[in-house]
Amino acid sequence: MIGFGVEWFQVYAGTMDMRKGLDSLSAVVHGELGRDPACGEAFVFVGKRRDRLKVLIWKRGGFWLCQHRLERGRFRIPEVRRADGRVCAVALSELEWQMLLEGVIVERSRRLPRFSVSE
Repeated sequence: MIGFGVEWFQVYAGTMDMRKGLDSLSAVVHGELGRDPACGEAFVFVGKRRDRLKVLIWKRGGFWLCQHRLERGRFRIPEVRRADGRVCAVALSELEWQMLLEGVIVERSRRLPRFSVSE
C-alpha cells in the first residue's frame, strides 16, 4: 500500500473522464467542489466503469497524480448528491480508504459528506 501521508481522502461522488490530467482535475476540485487542490488532502476520482481511479495530491510544492486500475471487479464508491442534484465529495479516513481499495463496501449511511459544492 502506498502511503500518501494525508488524513482525509475526498472522493468525488460522481464519475470522471479518466483522460483528464493534473490541470483538469485540479480545476474540478476548485470549480465544482469549491476547494483548494493544494490544501493537503487527497482528491479521488473514479471512472465511468468504476474500474479505475485517480488520486490528486499536493505534496512539497507540486501535484502528484496516481492511477489505480482493477483487473477484475469495480470500486464501490457511495453515490452522494445534494438536494439540488449537484455532485459533492465524500470524506474517507485513511482506514476507510484502505478498505475501499481492498474491496470492502464503505457504509456511508450514518455520516454526511464533509463538504459539498459551495453556492
